[in-house]
Amino acid sequence: MATDAEIEGKFWSALKSAPNLMLGLDGARDGHTQPMTAQFEGEHGPIWFFTTKDNTLVAALGASHRAIASYTGKGHDLFATLHGTVTIDNDAATIDRLWSKEIEAWYPAGKADPSLTLLRLDPDKSTFWLNGSSIGAAISKLFGNDPKEGYKDNMATVALA
Repeated sequence: MATDAEIEGKFWSALKSAPNLMLGLDGARDGHTQPMTAQFEGEHGPIWFFTTKDNTLVAALGASHRAIASYTGKGHDLFATLHGTVTIDNDAATIDRLWSKEIEAWYPAGKADPSLTLLRLDPDKSTFWLNGSSIGAAISKLFGNDPKEGYKDNMATVALA
């Protein structure tokens, strides 16, 4: 049985190897989310996203700063939903610290690119799920067990603030 902290740790580890989240704003853009590449340090937020000033997500920040981000591990063995606040954080020291060759490929003028914007997601609540396969559930049911009972230990809701 995994603890909430262990399940959360699996999320941060998975995010390092597959750093893509679907990010959206609550009450803005019809709930539309979009893929964003996460930049983060350590095993907690904040999570940063490099984008451009003309991104519709940036424009929608006038309507809402409450965000939801969804994650699927590359092996579909872990899922997550993060809730929090998104703000623009164009701190030069943070940009320098997070900058990489992969980021630079998107911005021809480098860190001085006038379209560059750095978004900061401060998650305050998250739910993480370790995959419970349908095949495993069927086998469990076949032997007279409730598959939901075995799965409940593979879920964690964590307050991050």
